[in-house]
Amino acid sequence: MDIKYGYVLGRDRFFFILSIIDVFDRVIVNYYQGTVCEAKHVVQTLGKALQHRVKVGEPMPIIRTDNGPQFVSTLFGDMCESWGMHHERIPPKSPNMNAYIESFHSLMERDFMSKDTYFTMEEAYDAVDRYMDFYNHRRMHGSINRMPPVLFSTWVMQLHNRSKYFRAL
Repeated sequence: MDIKYGYVLGRDRFFFILSIIDVFDRVIVNYYQGTVCEAKHVVQTLGKALQHRVKVGEPMPIIRTDNGPQFVSTLFGDMCESWGMHHERIPPKSPNMNAYIESFHSLMERDFMSKDTYFTMEEAYDAVDRYMDFYNHRRMHGSINRMPPVLFSTWVMQLHNRSKYFRAL
């Protein structure tokens, strides 16, 4: 999980994008965008991601972040503890230890943020929404069998369910 910012020229203002990536299948499981990104936004976004990705009885994922104020906040720490999640914080000045999300944000920058100029927040937010949809559903990913992340995730689940079926026979 990490935060990136973009710029809206027409408002002469930055906006924030918080993205959460599953390092196994590379799906962006949830994201937040807004003119501020506080600990409460991080907690809400992570909570929604967990609702979509973790089934009852499954172990909680390990959450890896940098040491930004949202991630070292009491609110975020209390949330991780109450949900039984392990929170890994990478050492300062070592973004390579959070390489999956850093790589994703680098792709965002290269593929659309540095190419377009936004005059309203709505334009910027729409561009982010379109990119997230493209990345998850259509962008081929070399490390996951040249599939888009959502397709790869579905494929893996089908293989997993099929193997459970054959073991039961």
